[in-house]
Amino acid sequence: MLLPELIHFIGIGGAGMAPLAEILLARGVKVTGSDLVFNDKCRELAALGAVISSGHRRENLPGGAGLAVFSSAVPADNPELLEAAERGIPLMRRGEFLAYFLSLYGRVVAVSGSHGKSTVTAMTVHILRACGVEAGYMIGAGVFDGRSASCGRGDDIFVTEADESDGTHKLLSPYLGIVPNVDGDHCWSVGGEEALLENFRTFGRRSKHLLCFETDRALFRECADVTVLPPPGKDLVCAGFRGFMAVDARLAVAASVMLGCREDRALDAVSSFRGVKRRMTLRRTEPYVVIEDYAHHPAEVESSIEYLRINYPGHHLRVVFQPHRYARLETFFGDFVRVLKTADSLFVAPVFAAWSEHGRVDSRQLADSCGGVALPGSWKEASSIVRAAPHGDKSLLIAVLGAGDIEEIIPFL
Repeated sequence: MLLPELIHFIGIGGAGMAPLAEILLARGVKVTGSDLVFNDKCRELAALGAVISSGHRRENLPGGAGLAVFSSAVPADNPELLEAAERGIPLMRRGEFLAYFLSLYGRVVAVSGSHGKSTVTAMTVHILRACGVEAGYMIGAGVFDGRSASCGRGDDIFVTEADESDGTHKLLSPYLGIVPNVDGDHCWSVGGEEALLENFRTFGRRSKHLLCFETDRALFRECADVTVLPPPGKDLVCAGFRGFMAVDARLAVAASVMLGCREDRALDAVSSFRGVKRRMTLRRTEPYVVIEDYAHHPAEVESSIEYLRINYPGHHLRVVFQPHRYARLETFFGDFVRVLKTADSLFVAPVFAAWSEHGRVDSRQLADSCGGVALPGSWKEASSIVRAAPHGDKSLLIAVLGAGDIEEIIPFL
């Protein structure tokens, strides 16, 4: 398969777009792109040779582009999309292009699930590298052990996340498909819960080998070759990890063994895994502990709180939560209330809209329903409120949870 000499990315600074652009640059493809905000990912890509514009305009699309790749977050009236269509330049959503690109590799390992994709992907890559396998990979988050993307040193193994939010994971045909879990998240963006489940079934059927837990075995009964792990209990310990991190490690070790690594070496390797950025990241230790986590779905928030209770016993757990998308908040409002009530104290930041500017429920209603405090939009002012609240005679642990821009409060904490 031949790649175009020049590929243009619309929304190039996104978590899924930037690593893909980086891999293409490493393979010698010329890359141009644009994004509404010239963020750190854009700056990194520019340093690697990409030509990136701030904002979306028709003139950003270069004359020699052989393909335009766009994020699912890009609206249909984007001027660069319209320009590409008028010029007859082929257009592909990011997930569609990923499926096309992965045909360059012999054994594709695709991690697709509702929660934990980035960590399982990063752990698997970490283990393979420790076992002497320089695979290509793409992780949809920053990592502490190197870069979040690489084209590898050959065309055999490529490990990647496979996003379920737009349904494009069903386009992949992986050698090994890995499913940490299946939940109802993103059902609104793919046509409903049954459509989401059918997308996962298709992903499973298209996988030569599939790895999942017993809890999801029934969903994949039509798959030809399924390796099923026992249901992950709350007391699971794997390579020193506990809580949901142990669950992710168990999957990564099993996947690495299926790819040829010895189990003892895989277990030893994963024990040195330093983590994924914004995933249980320790940001401060004195005079109180601050931990940041990407949890934005009720199941993730619940797992995060359980993890923190296990690893920080005796602390006053103060959760600072930012709802991500009005549609998610409305769909899972009752579940959010149930899990957030288990915090010792709760502060709720304004909703991070992400595509929709309003909804039928908001952060203030969530805070009121949980007995928490609704925070103002200023991170500096919000941090003062969070810090000033009493916590008795217990040591304070502040958990900053969310997938939006909630991380901006941390410097003020």
